[in-house]
Amino acid sequence: MSTYPQTIRHIVMWNVQGDTPAERQRNIERLCTSFDSLKGRIPGMRHLEIGVDVSRTSYACDVVLYSEFDSPEALAAYAEHPEHLRVRAELGAMRTARYQVDYPVTPA
Repeated sequence: MSTYPQTIRHIVMWNVQGDTPAERQRNIERLCTSFDSLKGRIPGMRHLEIGVDVSRTSYACDVVLYSEFDSPEALAAYAEHPEHLRVRAELGAMRTARYQVDYPVTPA
């Protein structure tokens, strides 16, 4: 068993509200901007990347967040970090669905 903290990948996917394509696009852009603002502000966060779906398939999510944390403890601290809570409040109920997977990264 390793004595080093284990990196955790945190992947979240959302669908956003919008009665028109333009409204949905604005919400997607707002979500991306809000999460991009977290870069460099969260201790223990190694990487943060936002992706917007281009497939437009009926079963695809609109946006994905890919992030990595130094340890499970760093991910837990992120969940309660004031900057993350600010982003969650900014986004409010614009999301219609949310899916999440957290998993440890096995060293190569």
